[in-house]
Amino acid sequence: MAKHWWKALAVLLLLYTIIAGFLVKIPVIENNEQSTRNLFFHVPMWISMYTLFTISVVNSLLFLNKYDLRKDILASSAANVGILFGLMGFVTGSLWATYTWGGTITNDPKQISTAVALMIYLAYQVLRMSINDLDKRARVSAIYNIFAFAMLIPLTYIIPRMVDSLHPGSATSPGFKSKDTDGTLMMVFYPAFTGWTLLGVWIYTLRVRYKRLELKNIFK
Repeated sequence: MAKHWWKALAVLLLLYTIIAGFLVKIPVIENNEQSTRNLFFHVPMWISMYTLFTISVVNSLLFLNKYDLRKDILASSAANVGILFGLMGFVTGSLWATYTWGGTITNDPKQISTAVALMIYLAYQVLRMSINDLDKRARVSAIYNIFAFAMLIPLTYIIPRMVDSLHPGSATSPGFKSKDTDGTLMMVFYPAFTGWTLLGVWIYTLRVRYKRLELKNIFK
């Protein structure tokens, strides 16, 4: 039971995030108004996505080093869950844009480049499904996964900060000021960041267990 303490922590933190996230008093930040509450969902989901994609690419590198199919299971499972959190982050961001940018899907560079990054990872899943041979699938997808991760940071972080964008943190739209985000916002944001990340890792471990059961004849 002791080894599952972090799962209980994830549940408690997410319950706190949901309850406090909708009830806590928040500052009025420019035209965000009550949509600022999405900070407790949208941003932590992206952080969880980055964490899972990092786990994925590390295991792809380890697979290419020793060609251990167990590492391929870890890499693909982390990528699967990372895509889930990436899509949730994209949806929550699009909903936020509806109220602050005037449109759910826009031609904003941040939104476009993020969609491209997610499509690259969705293509990773299509690639895996198109190859039946386990060894070949693992080798090809590991190389592709490294390429996908190499594109992830420029597309979702570097390029959007260099061009004009409505998204906070871009060249023409600065991020929230520290005076706006201190106090009550951070009292919810940090637990939300931890809780959503732990949830992502939890789902990842369940996915790994499922894949190992599915391929148990290979790993006897």
